[in-house]
Amino acid sequence: MSVLKIGIPKGSLEKATIELFEKSGWKISMTSRNYFPEVDDPELSIYICRPQEMSRYVEDGMLDAGITGKDWTLENNSDVVVIEDLIYSKVSRKPTRWVIAVPGDSPITTVEQLDGKKIATELVNVTRNFFEQRGLKVDIAFSWGATEAKAVSGLADAIVEVTETEATIRAHGLRVIHELMQSNTQLIAGKQALANPWKKEKIDHIAMLLQGALRADKIVALKMNAPEEAFEAILAILPSVTAPTVARLHKQPWFSVETVISEHQVRDLIPQLKKLGAQGIIEYSLNKVI
Repeated sequence: MSVLKIGIPKGSLEKATIELFEKSGWKISMTSRNYFPEVDDPELSIYICRPQEMSRYVEDGMLDAGITGKDWTLENNSDVVVIEDLIYSKVSRKPTRWVIAVPGDSPITTVEQLDGKKIATELVNVTRNFFEQRGLKVDIAFSWGATEAKAVSGLADAIVEVTETEATIRAHGLRVIHELMQSNTQLIAGKQALANPWKKEKIDHIAMLLQGALRADKIVALKMNAPEEAFEAILAILPSVTAPTVARLHKQPWFSVETVISEHQVRDLIPQLKKLGAQGIIEYSLNKVI
């Protein structure tokens, strides 16, 4: 039996990724200190590894595919194929941002003023390329963690750090002066794997279902019965992804109407539907929208 080896990112995205796979149809079972979790698909083999290293393993063929950040693929300059952008996060559901920050009392306000200064970051190669493209010479020091503290303690004039809300950066008394780049989670695959027809098809199926699960987030289905005399009025205020599904009720002057809409629209829409005469309104969540 053919098996696809896929990497799941260890750390902050690990739980969210496993939950996304479960919503997509794969149940991944984790145990303490287990880097090889079980999955209810004999055609899949799951590996847990750091997102910083994922693209290297995929490029080398040790993994067929993996989920990691665009930032780390660029940092490693990895020759892999991006199959799908998967923007998801427990905090903001927006791309993360790598920013340049300085202490709040620093006189530095522009990138140009960092010429000749020391910068601490984990994203060394991307940061170096950024400053070289601008003709600026900086001393870049690799940071093993607690990067914000490097600037606060005076070990660096500035830092390049990843953030979603800037809350941690502000909490350390730092000030953002420039956005270096935006990054998001991606499903990547190795060229060796994509050269294998079976593996390519399996990867494409996974990508489709993962994206379908993400698309279903914050979207709900709404079902109701609409009286014949108010049918057109109800249809006129009813949003949908494509068009509502309509069926006439058996031997009744009513229609059954079903649509898919954004979750935030429901609270304003239901009172309007009731006012027009809709009955039996049901709202339910979706696992996937393909």
